[in-house]
Amino acid sequence: MSDPLPPPQRGLLTESISRQLRSDILSGKLPVGSKLPSERELAAQFGASRNVLREALRRLEAQHLIEVAPGRGSFVTDSSTTDARGYDALYRASRPSVRQVMEARIAIEVETVGLASERATHAELATIRAANDRMLHATDFVAKAQADLDFHEAIAVASGNPVLRVMLSSISGMMFEVMLRSNSDPSIAEPGVPHHPEILEAIEARDVHRARHCMYEHLALARRTYGPDLDISVDVMAARHIESLLHRTDPQP
Repeated sequence: MSDPLPPPQRGLLTESISRQLRSDILSGKLPVGSKLPSERELAAQFGASRNVLREALRRLEAQHLIEVAPGRGSFVTDSSTTDARGYDALYRASRPSVRQVMEARIAIEVETVGLASERATHAELATIRAANDRMLHATDFVAKAQADLDFHEAIAVASGNPVLRVMLSSISGMMFEVMLRSNSDPSIAEPGVPHHPEILEAIEARDVHRARHCMYEHLALARRTYGPDLDISVDVMAARHIESLLHRTDPQP
């Protein structure tokens, strides 16, 4: 199958495929040691080109969910049992809502940004700044969401507290799915609400109070803008939204 898709749609389709396969692995539908269908079969199953399918498999490999053996195929790895399944699978089993994920983020990230404002090194500030720049200049929703996640994770690293950093990392999969929703919704750019540049400016100024306030207001925005999506599970919200984005970016005949 040829690959005529524009980059934004290709990125969304890649995300949709990797997300579905990841769900099958974490749920045990594809058990440890099992071989995935061939690239040709998966491409036909998802209606995608081989290039898109390979990118989805590369993402799963980077997450240590599969091992790609040249000439043999792709296999679900043992590391998925201890690492990837871990907390993410535990959280998803309870079907947390978007509201609950945002409440957890507020509890963790208001503290991490305050600590980062006090402790961030010059190198850590540069990493936060670089993630902010990537997000501002990203040309598609998936790249923007990844830069968004990098920004918040860099702040957690700069907090100097490894426990808080690991706590945030444990929900990074769900954070990414919420960020994909946020970064493709025009209402999220609500005037007067602090966003990344304001948070970065407060950290650079070592203004702990302002940084905490900006982070809280930034994360609380979901309560005003998500509507019915706020109280459905993250998994359902993400699946619906990725599908709607794929239809929205369909090339017109």
